Amino acid sequence: MDAPWRQGGRGRAKGRGGPSPVPGPAPSRNAAYSREDGNSVSRPGSGRGNVSYASVSKPLSALHTSEVNVDNSKKKFEEIQKANQAVVKKIVEDNYSSSEEDDAGDEDAEGKQKKILDLTFTTYTDQTDGDVSELTRTKQYLSDVFQSGAVTCLICIASVKRNQAVWSCCACYCIFHMPCIQKWAKDSIFLVSSLTDDDFGKKDYPWPCPKCRYEYKRSQTPARYYCYCGKVEEPPLDPWLVPHSCGQVCEREFKPSCGHKCLLLCHPGPCPPCPKMVTTTCFCKKAKPIPRRCSAKDWSCQQSCGRMLLCGQHKCENPCHKGDCLPCPRVSKQKCLCGKKVAERLCASPTWQCDVVCRKTLPCGNHTCEQVCHAGPCGQCPRSGNRLCPCGKTKYTSPCTEDVPTCGDSCDKVLECGLHKCSQRCHRGPCETCRQEVEKQCRCGKHTKQMPCHKPYLCETKCPKTRDCQRHQCKRKCCTGNCPPCDQQCGRTLGCRNHKCPSVCHRGSCYPCPETVDVKCNCGKTILTVPCGRERSTKPPRCKEVCSHPPTCHHETREKHRCHFGSCPTCRQVCQKTLQKCGHLCPVPCHDEALVKQKGLPQPAGPWEQPSEPVFIQTALPCPPCQVPILTECLGKHEISPLPCHSAGPFSCKRPCGRLLACGNHTCLRECHKVTEASGNKDKSGPECFVCEEECSKPRPPGCPHRCNLSCHPTDCPPCVQMIRTKCHCKISNLYIECIKLTLAEEKEKNILTSCKNQCPKELPCGHRCKEICHQGNCLLLCIQKVKLRCPCRRIKKEFPCNVAREGQVTLECDSLCLEVKKKAVEVKEKEEKAANEEEKRKQQAELEAFENRLKGKRRKNRKKDEVEVQPSAWQKYRKYILMPVCGVVLAVFTLYLTQVNI
Repeated sequence: MDAPWRQGGRGRAKGRGGPSPVPGPAPSRNAAYSREDGNSVSRPGSGRGNVSYASVSKPLSALHTSEVNVDNSKKKFEEIQKANQAVVKKIVEDNYSSSEEDDAGDEDAEGKQKKILDLTFTTYTDQTDGDVSELTRTKQYLSDVFQSGAVTCLICIASVKRNQAVWSCCACYCIFHMPCIQKWAKDSIFLVSSLTDDDFGKKDYPWPCPKCRYEYKRSQTPARYYCYCGKVEEPPLDPWLVPHSCGQVCEREFKPSCGHKCLLLCHPGPCPPCPKMVTTTCFCKKAKPIPRRCSAKDWSCQQSCGRMLLCGQHKCENPCHKGDCLPCPRVSKQKCLCGKKVAERLCASPTWQCDVVCRKTLPCGNHTCEQVCHAGPCGQCPRSGNRLCPCGKTKYTSPCTEDVPTCGDSCDKVLECGLHKCSQRCHRGPCETCRQEVEKQCRCGKHTKQMPCHKPYLCETKCPKTRDCQRHQCKRKCCTGNCPPCDQQCGRTLGCRNHKCPSVCHRGSCYPCPETVDVKCNCGKTILTVPCGRERSTKPPRCKEVCSHPPTCHHETREKHRCHFGSCPTCRQVCQKTLQKCGHLCPVPCHDEALVKQKGLPQPAGPWEQPSEPVFIQTALPCPPCQVPILTECLGKHEISPLPCHSAGPFSCKRPCGRLLACGNHTCLRECHKVTEASGNKDKSGPECFVCEEECSKPRPPGCPHRCNLSCHPTDCPPCVQMIRTKCHCKISNLYIECIKLTLAEEKEKNILTSCKNQCPKELPCGHRCKEICHQGNCLLLCIQKVKLRCPCRRIKKEFPCNVAREGQVTLECDSLCLEVKKKAVEVKEKEEKAANEEEKRKQQAELEAFENRLKGKRRKNRKKDEVEVQPSAWQKYRKYILMPVCGVVLAVFTLYLTQVNI
């Protein structure tokens, strides 16, 4: 909450008669559009959502488009409305939340805070003669600083927040906003200095504290934000420290000064009493010194004082005390100063006067002393010696029995007007008034008049000047120009907005309202005192008393809850009404005041209309059905289950019936149902159970894949005569065999029945076909098929049995002819390699010579190509004649080999 001059409509000069802004959500976009165009209200067909007139002449496609636009607008409108409602709900919950959970949480926080403060000051009271009453003020300041909104700036009547710069008065320790106190000091100095404009800016005019009126010098005007102890400038905001505190040790000197410094961390308010321990004796110095708190070092031993009193006769009988002894309380008979009377008086005041006149004869012998009871001699006669005449010009010496005569000269005493002298002769008594005619000027200096000197002259002109308040005219008749201060009441509304300034009319800002307001809870037993003007923004205190509202439901008493504003919470006690059907008690919470959403509210005609919020009405609901568990047996007598009282009765447990059917093989699969028992057997089926229509499910003989053709029966199944189609051993032919023959046959008979009597089509590992008839298992590995073998050069070939050739028992070796052919082939290969090597050497020699010629530096254009004559080798000369017969021989040998292989 900011100061008044920062808020529109909250200062003294702004917004006094204007309406206060109403808190609420920002207007939606549709509302803003409707306000921008003033004609939108008078033209129903021009709105964004109205399509009633345009849809008459538009085709179906245009109408569909307009309907889509309406739907989109409605969706946007609803989204904006939901967002605004969420913002309003959040503001309401933050500012006006009164849930029991929040209250409980705040109460826990307050309890913890109180314990922390008590522990902080325990060290001040846990030793000798600690006084808790002296710490109350400091604890109150700390408690207010911790509570949000408890510290109020009296200038702007706003809460002091943690993150705002503040200033604290050193006399009353009241906390103000830094901008507020700076403006206050500036206005106060200007108000005082404006009375003497000549000295403005030269003298150090003081300014007062808004609360305690403690005066500060102009140089002491706060310019920077410091912590409470004044060590740190601009203390950082720390949630773990006291607000506006630096967190260091205070170290301010105690008041009254004792030589020690405060040991608390930087804190608001006055420092607590000094906690140091000192050794000191009592007031009368009779007791031995003992250790005590420095703040309570003065103590009494309670023994008799014994000091001599001022009367000089008695001693002080009071207990050991501080300062001078009291006057002697005893009574004695004492004479007055003149000694004529005796009276009983306090011993502490022996000197006293009676009311008798002295009446002693003076030394002149003619007069008596006129003084009241006195001590000592009476003195000389006041009429003796030289005396002056009444005008004081002439001295006379005459006896005290004669009066002084007048001298006969003029009086010449200055009259009351101060301008003229008395013209009468010397006379006794006062001089007469001045009656001379003079021209007198009025007090304001605007008019003159001839009139007696003793009469004052005041004209009827009223002073037009403005008084020092700068608000009212002087209007005093014949004013001297130094107008008196304004005597009217200020009457301006104070910052609290409740009272008017009671001071005399003045310049500058009014002092803060000194009144306080009691904010009470609903029952009025808990009171919170706040500065005037804060009662509107201060939440009522949390009252710990029990709410005294009478119950509004059928219960005799309410649930105990604390005092609160508004309606009481809904009753949560158990209903306990007797149900009519069963007689049980209703166990649900009380439902006499249930909130039910009201139905039948008018629906909005379009997105331009704001839908109405749901309305809840309070009504009594009937008791729900009885839920007391009742043990009930199911129809099929499978189980006993607890059922709610309102639905107790025969029921189906949803299990299968499970009774054995007449077939003797199956049970009833019907859902739990009622069964008529003829013989009293619970396991036997009744007429209500299913009739078995299943196929025979008895196990078949081993190997029989067929079902029994009969329906479910209790006897054995007949033998199976169906044909089985099966593959032979070689998996090529399909065989059809009777099921009973195949299932009852032995292993050898099965092998014979499943054979197709043809040659086995399987291949042996050597690649030849098995020669046996279709059989079971693996084929024999002894193959008698004829195969051909060759020598290593593949020129000679012979036939042998396959099993003999595979086992490696027979081999063919090359003869002499094979060796000669191989030798010739090797020689031809060697010659080709030798010729190739010589050709490579000649090429390398030619390249070497060409490179050497380039290195000799001959010019390119004069350089002639060296013609190197290469002598062909013998191989190059005769290779054609050698290769042709060799190729012919090789081709002939290869042809011969192929013919032998084919044979």
